[in-house]
Amino acid sequence: MIDHSKVTAHHLSRGAIVYVRQSTAAQIEDHRESTDRQYKLTRRASDLGWLPAQIEVIDQDLGVSGSGSAYREGFARLLSRVAVGEIGIVLGLEVSRLAQ
Repeated sequence: MIDHSKVTAHHLSRGAIVYVRQSTAAQIEDHRESTDRQYKLTRRASDLGWLPAQIEVIDQDLGVSGSGSAYREGFARLLSRVAVGEIGIVLGLEVSRLAQ
């Protein structure tokens, strides 16, 4: 059974973002199951109550390293959407993927 107690109508009135990321092209190739699991987080958002039209997948940072000064366009988009209050949940397999 899925516990929805922490998801409120306030959260559901906003969008959901699934942030999909692998740091290198080799990781994308060698760890396809991880990438697939990340995309399947859209199902988790649906299970929690978000409608498909409310769920956005941000995957444009696939193969972009987070080290150094690499600019991650998807991460910047995620941050701006959260900052203006448009997002009720961010889903990802590892929160370290959100580190700048």
